[in-house]
Formats: sequence, C-alpha cells, structure tokens
Amino acid sequence: MPKIVSANLNGIRSAAKKGFFEWLQKEAPDFVCVQELKAQAADMTEQFLAPAGYVGHFHYAQKKGYSGVGVYSRRQPDSVRIGFGNTEFDDEGRYVECDYGDLTVISLYAPSGSSSEERQEAKFRFMEAFLPHLMELEKSGREVVICGDWNIAHKEIDLKNWKSNQKNSGFLPEERAWMTRIFDQLGLVDVYRRLHPETTGEAYTWWSNRGQAWANNVGWRIDYHVSTPGIAAKAVSAAIYKEQRFSDHAPLTVVYSD
Repeated sequence: MPKIVSANLNGIRSAAKKGFFEWLQKEAPDFVCVQELKAQAADMTEQFLAPAGYVGHFHYAQKKGYSGVGVYSRRQPDSVRIGFGNTEFDDEGRYVECDYGDLTVISLYAPSGSSSEERQEAKFRFMEAFLPHLMELEKSGREVVICGDWNIAHKEIDLKNWKSNQKNSGFLPEERAWMTRIFDQLGLVDVYRRLHPETTGEAYTWWSNRGQAWANNVGWRIDYHVSTPGIAAKAVSAAIYKEQRFSDHAPLTVVYSD
C-alpha cells in the first residue's frame, strides 16, 4: 500500500533543524514530495540528498535561496524529468517527475502571486503553460500523482476567511476556475476532497506567519494530491500532520491500496 507524503518545507535546512527527517524515518512513506527547498546543490548535505533508505531527485532554482523541489523514494525511479519544458518556470525549480513502473510521482511548487502584481501575472502565465502539460499527463495512460503546493484554495471550505480573500492571490475567481477545470474537464481528482468531502478546519495545510493564524487555525488548504482517477480511487486514507511544525505548511499524507 504506497504511502505518499507532500510537504512544503519552507527551507530544507530549517525543516531539518525542526526534526523533519526524524519524522520521515518514523513515518516511513514510500514516496516523499518536498517543495520550497530554498537551497542549491552545494547546500545539500548527504542527509538531504539521500535520507536513510531513500534516494532523492531535485530541481533547484537558479536564484539562490528560492523555490526548489524534490522527490524521495525507496527505489531508484525508472526515469526522471526535471522541469516541464517551460524555460521561465523551469529556471525557478518547480517540477520533478519520477516514473516507477506504471506510476508517475510528481513534486510541484506552483508560483505564489501574493508578493506583487508582477508575480500574480507570472502565476497566470504558469497556469496557462501548465494546463496543456496536465492534459498530456492525463492522456498518457499512466497513473499519476501530482503532490505539492498549488498556492490556490479551490473552494470556500478550503480557507477560514474566504469572504475577505476573494480579491487576494490564492483565492481569485480565475485561479479557482482553473482548479475546477483540472477536476471537472480534465478529470483529475483532488484526493483529499474525495476522501473528506465536507471537512473544513481540519483540512488546512498552510497558516500565515502573520498575526495568530496558527493559534486560531486561520488556515488555507493549498497543498494537494492531484491524481488520475485510477489511483485516486485506491486512496484509502488522507491525513494532515500537525503535531510538530516543520514549516508554515503541514505535511499531507495519502495511503493508496495496491
């Protein structure tokens, strides 16, 4: 029964100091998709590159201390794809795709648009460029799990203060419509929502560092497992780990039956 974790680390060095790799050994997942490494190849220790029992494959951003994603697995993948073929976003270190038999596991870090109008425009460009790639994945005939920080809360139940966030990046009508298209037109599946259709507060995966967001559970659900229907139907449990804090996100773990 494959266990797959998605975790935005908000800096792999910071998360390591907070016990992420000890937690990983205890949880013993089969695949771990990490985002926001905020590290280059030269910064990666042996533990970061290959924690005990795992091999890792990474996509580093060209800009120092920025973005970066990786996939850890118990065995070497049959093939690895770094980036999805778009120069602008591949330079930012946002995509690793690994094949294992007929299963493809992807770690994705979609852009955030919250820092400036320029970054929001970049986010819209990413959405436009990434949709055809998602269509290709869906048509590939393979079972695909895309884990990561999509930086979009899809529906009103996916964030605490949805009313006041309707004009903010991460909950814009265009962003939400794009997610709807992925699920309703492409046929990909929001695995957590399939298992927990009504869950609100327990579903959040990110809390702002501003104010008392964590203490008051003023959260957003922006980390997902987005899967092809075949493997999505095999998901038996989905859980968000909040007992320890490794970053401003919480790891999302889904167990799939064989």
